[in-house]
Amino acid sequence: MEGFKGLEQALAQLPQSTSKGVARRVMKKNLKPVADFANALWPGSSDDVFRITSRVARGQIADSHMQRKSSTLNMFVGAPGGALGTPEAHLIEFGTGPRYHESGKYVGAVSPSPMLQPAWEANRGTMLRALGEDLFEEIQKSLARRSEAKATKAGG
Repeated sequence: MEGFKGLEQALAQLPQSTSKGVARRVMKKNLKPVADFANALWPGSSDDVFRITSRVARGQIADSHMQRKSSTLNMFVGAPGGALGTPEAHLIEFGTGPRYHESGKYVGAVSPSPMLQPAWEANRGTMLRALGEDLFEEIQKSLARRSEAKATKAGG
């Protein structure tokens, strides 16, 4: 991608909390079509199973490409686990091998039904382009608001 170095430099002109807020809003906006597409592929449900979040479960951290720096913002699209999530989503997404009870009784296998990969592939080109454009626009707005606030404070 071209131009992201300039965006990084422009973000550096903002306080870290402001720049992270700008980046978070833009990333959520641009990842929404990926989550929507994956949700449309979810079998037999009208629920929004796949969500955008900045956190992953402890067991998923090793599988993620998450960078662990305080200055880095990570955003993920996935199905959260736990009582409010859909912990079985990965079993449908990736499928399972043959499953047996301890007694030896065969209880079946699940064929993979990918949802997130096709959603990413269908949206990544336009999403990355739009991400850069939207980020530039949001940075400009934030810098303009800061300039106005400084001018008002100095004049008043």
